[in-house]
Amino acid sequence: MEIIIYGIVNSLTLILMSIGFALAYGVSRIPNFAHGALFILTGYLTWLLRFRMDMPYGLAILLSLIIVAIIGVALYQIILIRVRGMPISEIIASFGVGLAILEFLRWSGLKGTAHMLPPFMSGSMLIFDVPLDYQRIIVVLGGVSVLLFLWFFTTYTKPGLSLKAIAQNERAGLVLGIDSDIAATLAVAIGAVFAGIAAIILLPLGNIVVEMGYEVLVFAIAVSVCGGLGSWKGAVIASFLIGFAQTITVSLVAPHYHFVTALFIIIMVLIFKPSGLFGRQKELEERV
Repeated sequence: MEIIIYGIVNSLTLILMSIGFALAYGVSRIPNFAHGALFILTGYLTWLLRFRMDMPYGLAILLSLIIVAIIGVALYQIILIRVRGMPISEIIASFGVGLAILEFLRWSGLKGTAHMLPPFMSGSMLIFDVPLDYQRIIVVLGGVSVLLFLWFFTTYTKPGLSLKAIAQNERAGLVLGIDSDIAATLAVAIGAVFAGIAAIILLPLGNIVVEMGYEVLVFAIAVSVCGGLGSWKGAVIASFLIGFAQTITVSLVAPHYHFVTALFIIIMVLIFKPSGLFGRQKELEERV
């Protein structure tokens, strides 16, 4: 029961870390390697607004998410739009921006373990005789809420349907009058906000450190590659696959192998299904 409960928590944690990356890639076909940097930037901005400027916690969160959304728009419109369609340049450009953000944060004082966000609720409860703190329950609720919002947004709203159309078939979307650059800008901005929401929910469980940005990026890539690049459904299923595998590894082997487990699953998926669990790009290329 402990493995099941903490496996669900870990899986929803991976969903929060990766869904923004998967959304941005699914629409724009650009891997946003600044994803982890936006995660840490949101947490640090929230900490500054809350503890240095003495803002209410809710207002600090809202302003941080608005700022990171604006950065996402600027990232695409100023940099990524100029290299779109050039895979190596896309990776270098986005990773360069992310690296600059993270190292600037390190230079500005984000060092050690002095920066922490307060949890939304303190205390814990027993679920089937397994102790679980309230913040991890909020992680589960937050992950489910993000998925429900994404489903509703892409199913019942016009902007969301436009993103879905571009993600499924960009040429058909262009024929229908959808501007792919506007759709990609919106997707990158929403992806940045999702990264920020993940930071707000997950960082109260630990410290705000630069290294966490690199870890979040690795897990986001792992989930997206395993599920199939561009597949939102694949990202969700891959999160549960990796999440439970990591939980079992931590329980039965050792905690420090949880990172290795994610990389091992990626290797196995790429060996037996190079396109990922729900990816089709590689399969189509092989048939052609």
